[in-house]
Amino acid sequence: MIVKALMEDTCPSNAFISEHGLSLYIETGGHKILFDTGQSSGFATNAKAMGVDLSQVDFAVLSHAHYDHSGGIKTFLSLNSHAPVYVSPHSFDDVRHGPERYIGPDKKLKNHPRLKPVHAITQLADGITVHPSEGKMPVLPVRSFGLTVQRGGTIQPDDFRHEQYLEIIEDGRRILISGCSHKGIQNIVHWFTPDVLVGGLHLHNLDPATEARKELDAIAQALLDTGATYYTCHCTGVPQYEALKRIMQDKLFYISAGQEITV
Repeated sequence: MIVKALMEDTCPSNAFISEHGLSLYIETGGHKILFDTGQSSGFATNAKAMGVDLSQVDFAVLSHAHYDHSGGIKTFLSLNSHAPVYVSPHSFDDVRHGPERYIGPDKKLKNHPRLKPVHAITQLADGITVHPSEGKMPVLPVRSFGLTVQRGGTIQPDDFRHEQYLEIIEDGRRILISGCSHKGIQNIVHWFTPDVLVGGLHLHNLDPATEARKELDAIAQALLDTGATYYTCHCTGVPQYEALKRIMQDKLFYISAGQEITV
């Protein structure tokens, strides 16, 4: 399976652009998949530079409702005439950063015919499924870190019911693609027991220069104990990645915009 980072917060080469966001292009089992679209059309610019023809994508998956993963949907729909985009039915909830700033996708897209709500585990192709997070019981508390949602006229901490995951079974291995792991990376690996996980771990709020280093160390050890290999990016945070890497060694790698990995 090939994964190309079309967009990510970091970029090691001036041949590509970077922005706060994530977009991954995946080729597996004869299928071409787009996972998230970054916050702008930049993912498409990088796709062209990487030799990726977005018009040939078979289907797209939106990991969750935030703008830095959904901002390029209109660009994708304009470049690809047929691929469905699988989204959570909660993708157009009033998600916010703090009490005021709306951070969801363009609400004009809510009823677009190519956006397909995922209400239950949905098979996209043989060995390829989308899993909603709604209904899964966390073993550790889910923290919102200041991200909120307006429901019933009140602002409350986001429970991230709009998050979903792409699971690919290939050669007997379980590969999980996660956008930001807002539900908690330890919860997610408990639910799926992947052999490989690709995506953000949402640890950038934990400063390794503070007491939070102990928590990062505990997370690193817990992930190492799963035996899985992790390719991380985006909301993990570079200092946080370096703290995890010290413990996880060859079980953890970072992928940046313009980079390609074979899983």
